[in-house]
Amino acid sequence: MRYLQTFNRRLRQMREAGHLSCQDVAEICGVDEAQVISWEAADARQRTYPSVSALLDFCIKTETPLEDLLDLTETGDCGQLELPGLAFSSSDDLSKALKELEQEINRVQLSDEESELLRRFRKTTAENRRMILQILGA
Repeated sequence: MRYLQTFNRRLRQMREAGHLSCQDVAEICGVDEAQVISWEAADARQRTYPSVSALLDFCIKTETPLEDLLDLTETGDCGQLELPGLAFSSSDDLSKALKELEQEINRVQLSDEESELLRRFRKTTAENRRMILQILGA
Protein backbone atom coordinates (compact mmCIF):
# COMPACT_ATOMS: atom_id res chain seq x y z
CA MET A 1 0.00 0.00 0.00
CA ARG A 2 2.76 2.41 -0.86
CA TYR A 3 0.28 4.97 -2.15
CA LEU A 4 -1.44 5.05 1.23
CA GLN A 5 1.56 5.44 3.56
CA THR A 6 0.47 8.88 4.76
CA PHE A 7 -3.22 8.48 3.92
CA ASN A 8 -4.27 8.37 7.57
CA ARG A 9 -2.63 11.74 8.32
CA ARG A 10 -3.81 13.34 5.09
CA LEU A 11 -7.41 12.21 5.62
CA ARG A 12 -7.45 13.50 9.20
CA GLN A 13 -6.00 16.87 8.11
CA MET A 14 -8.57 17.23 5.33
CA ARG A 15 -11.40 16.13 7.59
CA GLU A 16 -10.43 18.59 10.31
CA ALA A 17 -9.82 21.42 7.82
CA GLY A 18 -13.29 20.82 6.39
CA HIS A 19 -14.82 20.67 9.89
CA LEU A 20 -16.04 17.12 9.26
CA SER A 21 -16.48 14.48 11.92
CA CYS A 22 -15.57 10.84 11.40
CA GLN A 23 -19.32 10.20 11.18
CA ASP A 24 -19.60 12.79 8.38
CA VAL A 25 -16.84 11.04 6.41
CA ALA A 26 -18.49 7.68 7.07
CA GLU A 27 -21.76 8.94 5.59
CA ILE A 28 -19.96 10.39 2.58
CA CYS A 29 -18.20 7.07 1.94
CA GLY A 30 -21.11 4.79 2.84
CA VAL A 31 -19.23 3.01 5.64
CA ASP A 32 -19.38 2.75 9.42
CA GLU A 33 -17.76 5.43 11.57
CA ALA A 34 -15.48 2.72 13.05
CA GLN A 35 -14.00 2.16 9.60
CA VAL A 36 -13.12 5.84 9.22
CA ILE A 37 -11.54 5.80 12.67
CA SER A 38 -9.42 2.80 11.64
CA TRP A 39 -8.39 4.58 8.41
CA GLU A 40 -6.96 7.37 10.57
CA ALA A 41 -5.35 5.09 13.18
CA ALA A 42 -1.84 6.19 14.14
CA ASP A 43 -0.84 2.58 14.90
CA ALA A 44 -0.24 0.85 11.56
CA ARG A 45 -1.28 -2.49 13.09
CA GLN A 46 -4.76 -1.12 13.74
CA ARG A 47 -5.04 0.85 10.52
CA THR A 48 -7.20 -0.24 7.61
CA TYR A 49 -7.64 1.36 4.21
CA PRO A 50 -10.70 2.39 2.24
CA SER A 51 -11.96 0.55 -0.80
CA VAL A 52 -11.46 2.25 -4.15
CA SER A 53 -15.17 3.11 -4.28
CA ALA A 54 -15.12 4.66 -0.79
CA LEU A 55 -11.99 6.61 -1.69
CA LEU A 56 -13.56 7.89 -4.91
CA ASP A 57 -16.82 8.72 -3.11
CA PHE A 58 -14.88 10.87 -0.66
CA CYS A 59 -12.98 12.62 -3.44
CA ILE A 60 -16.03 13.26 -5.62
CA LYS A 61 -18.38 14.35 -2.84
CA THR A 62 -15.84 16.63 -1.17
CA GLU A 63 -14.27 17.81 -4.46
CA THR A 64 -10.88 16.61 -3.21
CA PRO A 65 -8.28 15.66 -5.82
CA LEU A 66 -7.29 12.02 -5.39
CA GLU A 67 -3.62 12.94 -5.47
CA ASP A 68 -4.14 15.02 -2.29
CA LEU A 69 -4.83 11.80 -0.38
CA LEU A 70 -2.28 9.48 -2.00
CA ASP A 71 1.52 9.35 -1.98
CA LEU A 72 2.33 9.80 -5.65
CA THR A 73 5.66 11.61 -5.58
CA GLU A 74 8.00 8.59 -5.38
CA THR A 75 6.30 5.82 -7.29
CA GLY A 76 9.46 4.58 -9.02
CA ASP A 77 7.53 3.25 -11.99
CA CYS A 78 7.12 6.12 -14.45
CA GLY A 79 4.39 7.78 -12.40
CA GLN A 80 1.77 5.12 -12.95
CA LEU A 81 -0.91 5.00 -10.29
CA GLU A 82 -1.90 1.44 -9.49
CA LEU A 83 -5.16 0.84 -7.70
CA PRO A 84 -6.90 -2.54 -7.67
CA GLY A 85 -8.76 -2.77 -10.97
CA LEU A 86 -7.57 0.64 -12.14
CA ALA A 87 -4.36 1.91 -13.69
CA PHE A 88 -3.64 5.48 -14.71
CA SER A 89 -0.41 6.79 -16.12
CA SER A 90 -1.24 10.46 -15.64
CA SER A 91 -3.76 12.77 -14.05
CA ASP A 92 -5.22 13.25 -17.55
CA ASP A 93 -5.99 9.51 -17.71
CA LEU A 94 -7.62 9.67 -14.28
CA SER A 95 -9.67 12.72 -15.26
CA LYS A 96 -10.80 10.96 -18.44
CA ALA A 97 -11.74 7.79 -16.53
CA LEU A 98 -13.68 9.79 -13.93
CA LYS A 99 -15.48 11.70 -16.69
CA GLU A 100 -16.45 8.40 -18.36
CA LEU A 101 -17.63 7.08 -14.98
CA GLU A 102 -19.74 10.21 -14.46
CA GLN A 103 -21.28 9.81 -17.93
CA GLU A 104 -22.15 6.19 -17.19
CA ILE A 105 -23.72 7.13 -13.86
CA ASN A 106 -25.77 9.83 -15.60
CA ARG A 107 -26.84 7.31 -18.25
CA VAL A 108 -28.25 4.87 -15.69
CA GLN A 109 -29.57 7.46 -13.25
CA LEU A 110 -33.34 7.31 -12.82
CA SER A 111 -35.52 10.20 -13.93
CA ASP A 112 -37.81 11.82 -11.35
CA GLU A 113 -40.75 9.90 -12.83
CA GLU A 114 -38.88 6.58 -12.66
CA SER A 115 -37.83 7.29 -9.08
CA GLU A 116 -41.43 7.98 -8.10
CA LEU A 117 -42.61 4.76 -9.75
CA LEU A 118 -39.92 2.78 -7.96
CA ARG A 119 -40.82 4.43 -4.64
CA ARG A 120 -44.48 3.52 -5.10
CA PHE A 121 -43.58 -0.03 -6.18
CA ARG A 122 -41.50 -0.53 -3.04
CA LYS A 123 -44.30 0.78 -0.79
CA THR A 124 -47.01 -1.44 -2.22
CA THR A 125 -47.91 -4.88 -0.91
CA ALA A 126 -46.05 -8.01 -1.94
CA GLU A 127 -49.14 -9.22 -3.82
CA ASN A 128 -49.34 -5.98 -5.82
CA ARG A 129 -45.63 -6.17 -6.65
CA ARG A 130 -46.09 -9.76 -7.86
CA MET A 131 -49.02 -8.70 -10.09
CA ILE A 132 -47.05 -5.76 -11.51
CA LEU A 133 -44.11 -8.03 -12.31
CA GLN A 134 -46.46 -10.50 -14.02
CA ILE A 135 -47.94 -7.71 -16.15
CA LEU A 136 -44.45 -6.56 -17.12
CA GLY A 137 -43.48 -10.13 -18.00
CA ALA A 138 -40.58 -10.21 -15.57
